[in-house]
Amino acid sequence: MTTYIHADFEQRIVIRPGDYRWVDSPMPGVERMMLDRIGDEVARATSIVRYAPFSEFSPHLHAGGEEFLVLDGVFSDEHQDYPKGSYVRNPIGTSHKPRIGKDGATIFVKLHQFSDTDTEQKVIDTHTASWRQGLVDGLTVMSLHEFEGEHVALVKWAPNTQFSTHQHWGGEEIFVIEGTFHDEHGAYPKGSWLRSPHLSRHTPFTKEDGALIYVKAGHLVPSQ
Repeated sequence: MTTYIHADFEQRIVIRPGDYRWVDSPMPGVERMMLDRIGDEVARATSIVRYAPFSEFSPHLHAGGEEFLVLDGVFSDEHQDYPKGSYVRNPIGTSHKPRIGKDGATIFVKLHQFSDTDTEQKVIDTHTASWRQGLVDGLTVMSLHEFEGEHVALVKWAPNTQFSTHQHWGGEEIFVIEGTFHDEHGAYPKGSWLRSPHLSRHTPFTKEDGALIYVKAGHLVPSQ
């Protein structure tokens, strides 16, 4: 049976840490918080995945591509170790066997969401990659990936920064890595995930603790 979780991409979705419901994966020591999903074990999915120390996951092929950001610990496979802050893209046709060490790992991961022609494999250490000035004072941006209208970046918000009201062509997805992100709809602490549909709009800002967020935009244009 196909699983559908937040599968209507024209709806605004907000999940905060208090909403997390961890689900065991088929492998011991590996749990998932499913944010959105269409499919069963092989699925178009956005998840937070938590690996216990010394856990493993079976070898698998990325039939639709894999994108992940290491939130905590060290994620490892037969290719290399990816410490906290690593941003990784494994395009369609790649494969690996996750095997986690003594520190465990937590990752934010998106599966089966690559274009067939988006073939660049990359690993970025976000602790050492460069930042550029954003559109307003108090914002700095680290570009992670761009392809056919899709943009992925980290955005660092200084405390008490205000951004203008703007519309999301192709939608916007946010994961709050540090601090608290705000807009006129509410407050989103560390660990919150927001998905806003095509042509939605908001007016974001921060308060005293600032924020660091992962942002993906332009990837939710409705199919014709």
